Amino acid sequence: MAVPAAIVAILFIDFGGLPFAVFMIVIGWVCMHELYRLLARWKPLPAVGFASLAAMVLAARYGTIRDVMEVAVATLPVLVLFVMVRPKTTGATVAIAGTLLGVFWLGLAFAHAVLLRQLPHGNGILIDVLIGTFLGDTAAYIGGRMFGRRPLAPQISPNKTVEGLFCGMLIAVLAVFFSALYQTWLHAGDALLLGITVAVLGPIGDLFESLVKRNAGQKDAGTLFGAHGGALDRLDAVIFTVVAGYYVWVGVMH
Repeated sequence: MAVPAAIVAILFIDFGGLPFAVFMIVIGWVCMHELYRLLARWKPLPAVGFASLAAMVLAARYGTIRDVMEVAVATLPVLVLFVMVRPKTTGATVAIAGTLLGVFWLGLAFAHAVLLRQLPHGNGILIDVLIGTFLGDTAAYIGGRMFGRRPLAPQISPNKTVEGLFCGMLIAVLAVFFSALYQTWLHAGDALLLGITVAVLGPIGDLFESLVKRNAGQKDAGTLFGAHGGALDRLDAVIFTVVAGYYVWVGVMH
């Protein structure tokens, strides 16, 4: 199922515009649904989170990063009002926190994917980020199985190893760097910078999602990909790398 999903993603990246924005909203909602299900005992308000994510993505499509941040900031007072009109306000603090986790973790990431796509050569950079992230993640898994000896973060994700991390980071850097050979507008130094960024941020995103799942007492966030977990399990690293990729590319262009 991973290969068809990758093909669909590349097609929508190629389309760009509103189709890509709508695609990001749909995938974002799937991830957000999985997150709020993990945090069910906190009683988050999914409707507010879903509306905020969609508004941020559309703000990215038709506005700027400033518009995206204005939507994010406006979400808090709206959320507080929704919590206050609930029949019971017990646990209001964690309900707000859980809802905002989805907004700022997922909403901002999918909005940044749209912002990145709209930059000059943004479609190519977005694909480079995805390739580097997914190949790095795969290499980390294989490297860990083959050479893993020292646990990386046993309290968060017992199966991850230092050796696997090294393998994943190396392949992530190389994957993005070699993409410069096929993209004449991407200089080798810029590709190396982008590759290092992906290599560093991808594992952090992976560990962050593992931390959330462990706190929720769950192995996987969902079942969309069967034994491979849910959408959030597949995109945890990308959620971090796509945001970093946007700022790296903006910095490179200026």
